[in-house]
Formats: sequence, C-alpha cells, structure tokens
Amino acid sequence: MALTLAEKILQAHIVPEACSDTKFTKGEPIARGEDIAIKIDQTLTQDATGTMTYLQFETIGIPRVKTELSVSYIDHNTLQTDFKNMDDHRYLQSIAAKYGLYFSRPGNGICHQVHLECFGKPGKTLLGSDSHTPTGGGIGMIAIGAGGLDVAVAMGGGAFHLAMPKIFGVKLTGKLKKGVGAKDIILEVLRRETVKGGTLAIYEYFGEGVETLTVPQRATITNMGAELGATCSIFPSDQKTKKFLESMGRSSDWTEQKADEGAVYDKLIEINLDELGALAACPHNPDVINTVKSLAGKKVTQVVIGSCTNSSLDDLESVAAIVKGKHIAPGVEAGIAPGSRTTLLMASKAGILEDLIEAGFRILESACGPCIGQGFAPNSEGVTLRTFNRNFKGRSGTADANVYLVSPETAAAAAVTGVFTEPETMNYEDPAYISGVRVSLLDGKDARLSSEAVLECATNRGMIIPPLPQEEAEKVEILRGPNIKPCPKCRDYEPSLKLPVRLKAGDNVSTDDIMPAGAKVLPLRSNIPEISKFTLTRLDETFYTRSEEANFANCVVVGGENYGQGSSREHAALGPMYLGVRAIITKSFARIHKANLINYGIIPMNFVNPEDYDIIKQGDVLEITNIEQALSTGCEFNIVCNGKTIKGTNDLAKRSRDILKQGGLAAYTRNGGN
Repeated sequence: MALTLAEKILQAHIVPEACSDTKFTKGEPIARGEDIAIKIDQTLTQDATGTMTYLQFETIGIPRVKTELSVSYIDHNTLQTDFKNMDDHRYLQSIAAKYGLYFSRPGNGICHQVHLECFGKPGKTLLGSDSHTPTGGGIGMIAIGAGGLDVAVAMGGGAFHLAMPKIFGVKLTGKLKKGVGAKDIILEVLRRETVKGGTLAIYEYFGEGVETLTVPQRATITNMGAELGATCSIFPSDQKTKKFLESMGRSSDWTEQKADEGAVYDKLIEINLDELGALAACPHNPDVINTVKSLAGKKVTQVVIGSCTNSSLDDLESVAAIVKGKHIAPGVEAGIAPGSRTTLLMASKAGILEDLIEAGFRILESACGPCIGQGFAPNSEGVTLRTFNRNFKGRSGTADANVYLVSPETAAAAAVTGVFTEPETMNYEDPAYISGVRVSLLDGKDARLSSEAVLECATNRGMIIPPLPQEEAEKVEILRGPNIKPCPKCRDYEPSLKLPVRLKAGDNVSTDDIMPAGAKVLPLRSNIPEISKFTLTRLDETFYTRSEEANFANCVVVGGENYGQGSSREHAALGPMYLGVRAIITKSFARIHKANLINYGIIPMNFVNPEDYDIIKQGDVLEITNIEQALSTGCEFNIVCNGKTIKGTNDLAKRSRDILKQGGLAAYTRNGGN
C-alpha cells in the first residue's frame, strides 16, 4: 500500500518491543492515535534546556550516549552578565566530553541552523529539547521537539513514544514571486490552520512547487510548523537536498526520500505560490495573519532579522539585495543576526555583510538573542518587525511592544522605508533569482561565492568539539557551578486528590506565560527552586506568593484551549510541579507541554464537556476521586466541584498512565519501564 514519506520513516524506526500494545503491519498505514515507539538516531540540546537534560541523563547511569550522534549546543544563554550562564556552558562542555557528545561552542550558531549544515541526514530521526527541532524536516528528517527528560531517555537508548500522528499533505504549485519568501508560505498555512490546527499531526510538503524551493527556504517552513502545534513537518529529500549537502561537504549523507506514488493524506491543503503575497503575523499570536498590503504605511520603529527561522545565507542575501545602496530609515533601529558562524563567513566572502553594514544594520551575535528576549528589546509601545517564529506578548522583553512576524524581504523593505512596505514594490535587483526562481548561493552559481569558497567555509568546523574516545572520556571531571542544582523529585502518586484551584486561565496560554524566558529568568534554568518563583507570573503576579503562603500544598490549574503552546521548555512543567500543581484541567493541550506534564507526574485532562470550564472559579476546591481506577483502566476522571461531578477525559496511552502512577518518567525509567 502506498505510504507517505512520514509514514515510511516512522515505520523504519518502530521499536516493536516498546509498543507491544500496538498492532501494525510493515508497509501498511498505522492507525492514527495509536501509541508508537520509535528509535531515535540523533539528539540535540541547547543550553537553556540542556543543563537540566544532562542532570537527568546523569541519573540514568549510562557511561556513554547510545545514539548515532548527539550534539550539545550553546546558543540561548550567551548574554553573560554574571557567572551563571558561563558556569552552565562549562558544565555542558564537560558533560559532552564525559558522555560522548559533540559540543558546539558559544558563537558557532543556532542549534537548528548548525545541525542542518553539519549533522542532519535525510531519512533519520532527530529528537531535540527545543520546539523548533522540526527544522530538520527541511532535508527529509523526522525531527521532533520534546522535553529534556524525553531527550535524556533517548540518549540512553530508550525509544521515544508518541501517538501516531495524522499526516496532512501540503501541495505546493507554482513559484514564489520576487519579494515573497518562504516565511509567507508558512504564514499562509498558519492563516488557514491556526496555532492548534496541527495538534497530533505531521505536515508533509509535496508538489511541483517544492522543487522551486531551496533547502534553507524549506527549513524556514518546517521550523515554523511548530507554531501549528504539529508534531513535525517534512519535505522530500531530492536533488536540491543533494546539492545542499554537497555544498556542506556531506555528499555521502544524502539519500533520496519521498512518498510513494499514490500516497493518501488525512487532509490536503493546496497553495499556489504564484498567487501568494507578503504576509505578517500580527500581535500577539503567530496565527493572527494579515497582508502586508493592508498594513502598508504603518510606522515601524525596529526591525530584527535572524532566529532559527530566517537567518540563513539565502535570507541575508535577500535582505542585502533590497537594502544595497540604501540606508536604514531615520527612527528605525535595525539588527541582523546570522544563524551560524558558517553563514557569517560566507556572507563576508560574498560581500553581503558589507552591504548590510553599509546600510546601517547592527550585526548581532550568531545566537538566539532577541527571539528569546536576550537583548535588542524594542522601545515602549514600539512596532517591531521580526523574522522570528513567535510574537507572544512580552516575549521580546518589552511588555507593551507590538511584534509582527514577517519575511526577511518584508523586514528589509520596512527597514529602509520606515513603514510597512510590500517588498515587491521596491525597486531592486535580486541576483538570486534566475528565470524567476530563487537559486541558493550555496549552489555556487553566483560569481560572488564559488563552490570552492562555500566548501571552505562549510568545512571550517573548529567551533565544534568532537567526542572524546571512551578511555579519555572516563577521566573527565564534571564541572558544576553553584547555581546548578539537582532536578527536584516529583511528588508521590496519590489515588485521589483534593485540590484548590490556584489559577484559572484563558485560551492559548503559552509556555512563555507559564515560565518566561528573557535575560532575567534564563540564567536560572539549572536552578528549579529559584526559577519557580517566576511560574505563571505573567498571568498572575501573586501565583508564587500564594503558593508559598499555602506551603506549596497540592493544587490544580484550570485552562482554556491550546494550553501550553510554544516552546518545549520542560521548566513550564517543572516549576508548577515544584510549587504543588498536581493536575491541569483544560479544554485542550499543546502536544509537547502535555507530554512534559506527564513526565513530571502532573495529570493532564480535558473537560469532556467544554462548557464545564465556566462552572469552575479560582479558589474552588476540586476533588478527583477515581485516579487509581482511571489510571488502571483508562476510564474518565471524576471531578467533584461544589457538589457537581464533572467528567475529565482520559486519552492517555497505557504507558503514560503507568508513568503517572510511578510518579513521573524518571522513576518509571529507573524501574525498568520502556
């Protein structure tokens, strides 16, 4: 039977003994929603989530990672205002040396960009402790974001469990017009699907339009597929992929990956690239989409180009083409952050960097930076255009800023005009377009950057430290700074719970709302007692104080639709767990956050009747009376509120129920669970 590309890769990685309750036949579609377990070939971590991941990995007691390849990246906490971040970096480097990981040093670039350039392989599986790990789908990988504890288990050789996703096909026809970018494709998908439309789904791109897109363009789309709530997104691995890997000095890593002829998708989305115009995600959610044409003339105070979504050489070249010979408009502050050291070197050799500097761009570090509130915050009530992936309120570092997500082309046009401007109306020549199709500089078809120059930059990997031989690794001492604290133990399982409602929240609560990022909070990622003081403070500044006054006693949080959207940060589960949250009841959850709650022993459930959400008030006491029965048999949860019994869904796989009964994934793994 014809299979989609995603199905083919997933089936090739099934670990039968870890999902014995699921029946499947090789070559036949797996029933959607079935619990499956897959072998993970590669893992990645970044420093904001990595320290906690490796603290957990150490407790597993395995002398060396068991994956084909694992990489520890430093790209988030590079603002070093005191000892904390650098202490974490030293810990991570010593961990990499001790346990057999590659280590990407600070300044080498953003994990997803670097992994695409140096390590990603078509047809492989990648699990990363960052929600934008699906970037790897741009070269034909099943690349999934997850919590750090899931990644630690995978590094130890454990399978990764997930519900078999639906496969949504996105058929692309035509070709992008000059001035319209890959970012506009994913914004169009978000416009149609919303930030919760991809929950428990994989988006698979195919069609003649795919052939017109470079690998960096494809990676932009798969990267921001995370904003759909999707498990991941994937493109075929074709001749464009082969050329990209050849340019990176990795021709032997290429394999063709494509869907079978006649593959059937659970849903089909068709986009004609000929008809697509410039789009913008308006404040304060990635699916609030409007046309740039309708926003034309609106004053802009800041432009930032970068992040793991749009910081490739292709992106920088598009910006340089628009701003060449022009200057940043008065009243606009503009910054640009190349995604990797390799990209920065290539941009320098091609003269792109010179064009950007002459136009007045501030050149920022090759790191996540402003995307996570680490510097370059906008002015109060500012209008900032960013080529990033998220525009949640306050994420930029300025609480009242208005953040718009746009393509590099739209950002560049606004930078030099001072207002929202359709890029296609700008008078400029873009040498990257040949016969109306973008051709990557990495293909070596532009005289400014020969294939030899590309290869020289791509293979200059002095900022990546390879694993030590095991006999040397055994002698390595782990370096721990005073801010690095052990991961707190989950609370013990209880067969019934009486819980006051400590907070009632609305729809689309993000992990930024639950556990903020930014320069003040990020250095505390390795210290749960300290970082927990910021838990849910964006929704209620008194949450920690009230938890402390209650002696961190057991409690429950109630939420609306799509609770926990955004980052994979498990701190958004760890903080609440530490403060006594034992259950979260919502109308619906984002995938990664729900998995993280289970990993830390917090029961996630949805209202069987969404209208019951309106019955509950903050301060009410809820009694969950049948936890033992629900986790043993899979029946619905009974929640008693003010004398009325409310039903909570129990869509948890047996393994997830067993994890909750044992007090979290760490205990479950130590006790021999798969």
